[in-house]
Amino acid sequence: MAKRAGAGLPGTPGGPGAGAAAVRPAEQAVVAELRSLRARVPQLGGSLVASVDGLLIAHDLPGSVEPAGMAAVTATGLSLAHRIAQTAHGGAFHEVVIRGVDGYVVIYAAGPTASLTVLADPDVNVGRLHLESRPAARAVAACLTGTRRP
Repeated sequence: MAKRAGAGLPGTPGGPGAGAAAVRPAEQAVVAELRSLRARVPQLGGSLVASVDGLLIAHDLPGSVEPAGMAAVTATGLSLAHRIAQTAHGGAFHEVVIRGVDGYVVIYAAGPTASLTVLADPDVNVGRLHLESRPAARAVAACLTGTRRP
């Protein structure tokens, strides 16, 4: 498993923007959820939570992935996935799976204003990844909307 360089939140030690204003408890709960997800899925290479407009909320990514850039790209993919789902079936977006040579990128809706993106190794059990990540996305949404205590 890759070492997490700077995993955390904007404004926290080790996170982007270290030394900035204090972080809200909701975002701390999101980071805890990301770390818990990584512990449950051994082939998980990293994860992040971004707003639908591409702003980084929290991350647990390896040093080789730039968190803010990945959040922006995720927002673009999320927007496209929403449009495809709406055009094809008239329904809401739930998740999109991208399978690449070096692994998987899966984007899950985390409520109406955010998304959970997970990066997984090519040998991950995709069923297990979904089994663990879908509830994590719901938990992230609950943390961000205040319906779950941090």
